[in-house]
Amino acid sequence: MTVYDWFIAAFWTMFVAYWAISAPGAKRTIGARGWGREGRLRLGIIVLVLLAFYLPAVNRALRDARLSTASFRLVAGPIGVGLCALGVGLAIWARVHLGRNWGMPMSRKENPELITTGPYRFVRHPIYGGILLAMLGSTIGASIVWLLPLVLFGAYFIYSARAEEKLMLQQFPAHYAAYMKRTKMLLPFML
Repeated sequence: MTVYDWFIAAFWTMFVAYWAISAPGAKRTIGARGWGREGRLRLGIIVLVLLAFYLPAVNRALRDARLSTASFRLVAGPIGVGLCALGVGLAIWARVHLGRNWGMPMSRKENPELITTGPYRFVRHPIYGGILLAMLGSTIGASIVWLLPLVLFGAYFIYSARAEEKLMLQQFPAHYAAYMKRTKMLLPFML
């Protein structure tokens, strides 16, 4: 393991720890459906990622990619670590601003509030954007292995963001429509 791998692992550990510590303080979810369609979709993505690593062709491609990128990592390592740190920082900053309004993707909260402070001034889904940025940084700085989760979770986050926006338009029709016009979906000034 290189120093870049250690830093990236530390950032992901901080992310998971913060999520675990702050989750119990969230508002009660109403109309929870347990492991409905969204839960099965999340589980399916995780299973696909894990199964892919057991395929001989994937293992061979990953081994070849590691060998061919060894010298590239001297330059890419610091860039990847920086992007990972920026992504984890953005996700945590967004989670702090959501406070008790945070919930699992596409969940409806009791007494919802429209949060437009902090990173939400610039982007509607900074947690998703931050996680994707951290995965991109992990791909660049640590391992091509992160590319598969990046692609799969990227598709899932876009799906979730669109579903959540429909829900937010129902809950805050006038305010959310105006908010959508002045902000980006995932990353400030970009997407």
